[in-house]
Amino acid sequence: MRDLRIVFMGTPDFAVGTLAALINANLNVVGVITAPDKPAGRGRKLNQSAVKKYALAQNLPILQPTNLKNEDFLSELKALNANLQIVVAFRMLPKIVWKMPTFGTFNLHASLLPDYRGAAPINWAIINGETKTGVSTFFIDEKIDTGNVILQEEVSIGENETLGELHDVLMQVGSELVVKTAQLIEEDNVTTFKQPELEEKSAPKIFNETCKINWNDSLPNIYNLIRGLNPYPAAWTTLNDNNTEIKVKIYDVKKEIAAHTLKNGTIITSKSEIKVAVTKGYLIIESLQLSGKRKMDSKSLLNGFTFSEQAFFQ
Repeated sequence: MRDLRIVFMGTPDFAVGTLAALINANLNVVGVITAPDKPAGRGRKLNQSAVKKYALAQNLPILQPTNLKNEDFLSELKALNANLQIVVAFRMLPKIVWKMPTFGTFNLHASLLPDYRGAAPINWAIINGETKTGVSTFFIDEKIDTGNVILQEEVSIGENETLGELHDVLMQVGSELVVKTAQLIEEDNVTTFKQPELEEKSAPKIFNETCKINWNDSLPNIYNLIRGLNPYPAAWTTLNDNNTEIKVKIYDVKKEIAAHTLKNGTIITSKSEIKVAVTKGYLIIESLQLSGKRKMDSKSLLNGFTFSEQAFFQ
């Protein structure tokens, strides 16, 4: 058995589950690298990353570099004397960092590589209507998400599953896979396979324009876009109500297949329901957020907000 000294690198909630799993498996984490604190909210109070909060609670040494090539940071990282680095939802590492430990640096990626390389694999798997995805561990190399794969585990995607729900499933499955991978390295029992060069499905960063709903798209495509962005950053549209335009974020929805002659984007309301006409059916909105308001269910919104008969989403 090798004596592991692990440095863990990660920032958001997704990474916390893995760090906790490593600690709970009694693997020797000697340091944590996470993003610098950032000002947030109206008071611009410094906000710590989810990983930093957990690492502080565990009394783990923490480094928060702004520049991963900075000499002081590299010296501090070297002083931790790690022989394995584990990366989960961090950022691209320079070669001088990922080549540092004797046993290498491996990453957890929330897809079955080589599919969905990139920044937003969970979002795109749902947006594209996939019925399965998974998690992969792989050794980092010069390019993004292209290194030799160590382990993979497949996860099915429910027809109505949202980004938030799948995120939590993959966080759990991924944390277990990372522990398994670290234990194989500890036992000096790792085998890897080379990824195919061809990348059929990619997962680029999600931008504001990516999240805009096209009401002329098909009902399944609109439905998948909305659940693939729920709860964050959320799909959005513009409400045109008596020539007043309001940005609206849409969260929970249902599909209704039906024939109609209404223009796409037309809004139909009852006392408790909001329906939007789309090609070959309707989208039933269950929760949404009007600009400047809090997120609420449709029934609550309709208690205090009235759509005009001419209102539509554009």
